[in-house]
Amino acid sequence: MAISIHPAVDQGIRPGRADFSGGTLRCHCSDRPVEVKVSAPFAHNHVCGCTKCWKPEGALFSMVAVVPRDKLEVVANGDKLAAVDPSAVIKRYACRDCGVHMYGRIDDESHPFYGLDFVHPELSTDDGWAPPTFAAYVSSIIESGFDPSRMDEVRNRLRELGLPPYDVLSPELMDLISTHKARQMAAARTSTRSASAASESAGRPAAARPASSASSGMSAPGAGGASRMAASADRGGHRRHDNGGGVRGFFSELLRRLRS
Repeated sequence: MAISIHPAVDQGIRPGRADFSGGTLRCHCSDRPVEVKVSAPFAHNHVCGCTKCWKPEGALFSMVAVVPRDKLEVVANGDKLAAVDPSAVIKRYACRDCGVHMYGRIDDESHPFYGLDFVHPELSTDDGWAPPTFAAYVSSIIESGFDPSRMDEVRNRLRELGLPPYDVLSPELMDLISTHKARQMAAARTSTRSASAASESAGRPAAARPASSASSGMSAPGAGGASRMAASADRGGHRRHDNGGGVRGFFSELLRRLRS
């Protein structure tokens, strides 16, 4: 008998519709269900084995996608929602009666996924949402009690379904996260050098201060390893996402396409 991954994929993955523009997510309550309207396509849909995401009863994996936060609106019975863990980076808002997670939100503006909300596409009965394309945090199902000796079965089943298994996110998303971090490091190093140079200059007599790099024709020192990492990433595979460079450029472009 085949390993059960998630009810929405166990019988095969249904293709999405190119014209799908959103739908309504509903919790499992028969009385006053929470309803969340999404006015955009679902992006980066995948199955996830982590212990934080909500999973249907008996499922090894959750199903998670992202949407622009300004395209998500609670339209019914929002008084039943509460954050599962208010201190978490991703605040997952769940129905307090049935326990279903309706969406996850990041408030930290420095986070690479800020501006995107996390949703579970199977909570929508609307046809056409984008199908999952990979499996993330596969090893984490062991933390939920799955037998480690059967992990090869799980990975083989995921491959049969067309869901490449990763023990983090997909390579594209991991590259984008690392690019974002490299750019933050470069900015921090530049800021530190600038502050140090200003402090040294302020402590010397005016006659002893060197001419500025602009007036002398000399260029300022490079930004160091972090800057080179960020520049290299921007010149590489992320050029197709460029809208300011790096991970923010990618998600700016993603949000632009989802809103158009």
